[in-house]
Amino acid sequence: MKELFPLKQVMGFVFSLVLTAVALLVYFTDMPFAVGMTILLITAFIQAGLQLIVFMHAGETNDKNSIYTNVYYGLLIALITVFGTLLILVWDM
Repeated sequence: MKELFPLKQVMGFVFSLVLTAVALLVYFTDMPFAVGMTILLITAFIQAGLQLIVFMHAGETNDKNSIYTNVYYGLLIALITVFGTLLILVWDM
């Protein structure tokens, strides 16, 4: 019976709930902006990775290297877009 229970998915769900509770604590407590944003960014990236690995089963296929390469490429493009936009529109360079 133990092999039929999805322990990995249940633990991932519980950990996602914990990360969401941490984000809600940041919202409801009075903390400095920089500290709150740091905590939110860290929990957001951890939760995104958790969703990718546990619930989207990215590491369970034979093609996992290309999946992770595509994810890293997407993150690189997103960072270039965000920082390029900040560079042009906000920092006026």
